[in-house]
Amino acid sequence: MPELAVVIPTFNEAQNVQPVVHAVSSALQGVDFELIFVDDDSPDGTARQVRELSRTDPRVRLVHRINRRGLSSAVVEGMMASNAPYLAVMDGDMQHDETVLPDMLRRLRTADVDLVVGTRHREGGSMGEFSRARAALSHVGRRLSALVCHADVSDPMSGFFALRRDYLEEVVRDLSCVGFKILVDLLASSKRPVRVEEVGYTFRKRLYGDSKLDLLVGFEYLELLLDKLVGEWIPVRYALFGMVGAVGVLAQLVLIRFLLYFGHVTFNTAQVISSLLVIVLNYSGNNRITFRNRRLRGWPWLYGLALFALACSLGLYLNLRVASGLFGIGVHWALASLAGILLASVWNYSVGAILVWRINRRRR
Repeated sequence: MPELAVVIPTFNEAQNVQPVVHAVSSALQGVDFELIFVDDDSPDGTARQVRELSRTDPRVRLVHRINRRGLSSAVVEGMMASNAPYLAVMDGDMQHDETVLPDMLRRLRTADVDLVVGTRHREGGSMGEFSRARAALSHVGRRLSALVCHADVSDPMSGFFALRRDYLEEVVRDLSCVGFKILVDLLASSKRPVRVEEVGYTFRKRLYGDSKLDLLVGFEYLELLLDKLVGEWIPVRYALFGMVGAVGVLAQLVLIRFLLYFGHVTFNTAQVISSLLVIVLNYSGNNRITFRNRRLRGWPWLYGLALFALACSLGLYLNLRVASGLFGIGVHWALASLAGILLASVWNYSVGAILVWRINRRRR
């Protein structure tokens, strides 16, 4: 059994597998290790090349995932596929400094720690050629992570770290496996303070692949934080659905005010027009954010919109009945509208998840 397993989620650059293997092998000379690539069935031949390499190098292994996506879940599956007592995680784009791995392993062997984190923010560490905007986003992410993490870590956004297997087994059933920031997930899932040491390293310029940072990555990070903060009481998808809906609420209130005071229509007419427009807005937002892993495109998008609008018709009816009733007894139009919207939101989420995006939520 190898002492250390190094897990690398696929980076969609098949021709770069060999250099990564060579770099890690050179850094870990004298260490009994295995290198586990986790590939989400990428179309570029990564799995094929890793499989071919494993035939001549038994230290190289492949976890080939079909119909599953996500960096965090890929890392967890890679770690669980190994029996090694120590586990390390690094990217395959050569931005992480593999020469730090022996120091990480030494600290796990000799110190009473659960995790060793490669940090860019303490002595010996550097952000390298990070742009000012990327550095600012990283700083915001670090500040937000303090809301959920059970350890004082200078670089919780790091994707370069090592841990003991017994710590993984302690927290693995509570992991959210959402988005890219698996270290935050590991630190936030512990029921006790996590024992952490840090090793500085310089974040190198990307040699392979493209940056994964985009708007949806930010939403996935927000989803992870929400799951850790309210996931015990509120399904995180519903929390995101509510956030998208909140934008819709503001839009609807603005539309109603505009129609009442400038369009000179009745309250009920303003409710109907604004509700129909907000249905389209909410559908687009939820298709892009809340249910992004089941995002509809092309003709299915139009079909989904029609189904979503039909499914929400009862919600709209409830919205109108409650809002009109409250408005009729003298409640301010804004409060009446809010009451109708909130009552309809649970219905809209339920039927949208089941009928449009086909989500089945299983309880642990």
